[in-house]
Amino acid sequence: MSTSPPAKLLPVFLFNGAYIAIAAALSVSRRNGEFIFYILVMLVLIAVMSLVHSRVKLTTGLLWAFSMWGLAHMAGGLTPLPAGWPYNGDQAVLYSWWLIPQRLKYDQIVHAYGFGITTWLCWHILRNALRQPDGGAVRPTFGMLTLCAAAGMGFGALNEVLEFIAVLTIPNTNVGGYENTAWDMVSNLVGSTIAAVVIRVTTSPERAPSA
Repeated sequence: MSTSPPAKLLPVFLFNGAYIAIAAALSVSRRNGEFIFYILVMLVLIAVMSLVHSRVKLTTGLLWAFSMWGLAHMAGGLTPLPAGWPYNGDQAVLYSWWLIPQRLKYDQIVHAYGFGITTWLCWHILRNALRQPDGGAVRPTFGMLTLCAAAGMGFGALNEVLEFIAVLTIPNTNVGGYENTAWDMVSNLVGSTIAAVVIRVTTSPERAPSA
């Protein structure tokens, strides 16, 4: 069984370690219990992704895509907005920033991106785990991609459960209310759908091996 060269993985690990260390230092210095909780969750997720990689061999592109999502998440809650920038809620941080006032927030872009690449991860796992009856690779059919997109949205729902736990246990979070949760889920749907379309368009069919 082939393994990914450590030289390709080392930059990914160093990148993740660097921004998580900075985020942890900022969270502790500001006594930001919400993001201390999220950092612990991220460490668990990194451990899970490492286990998945050991079994399925994720592409370098996927690993970097998830790393960028983690950075966007940490920056979203810990980076203050410059004075005068429009934002939603009580905390003037990147997550609350209105990219298009009253229409589109940074938070929604991060949700769409994150659960779009989660849909891509689900497709990668299925494509490597399953084969067609004739021995060929699984094709990106409507049914398979619907399953992957539904899985991506399911992980998005799990994210909302974790945010709900944060709201119940940590004072003064920046999670938002019911409408924010609903828009997060809409964003997850948009990201998962876009990912499914991109997979369908870009995946090359593979021939079954000759007997």
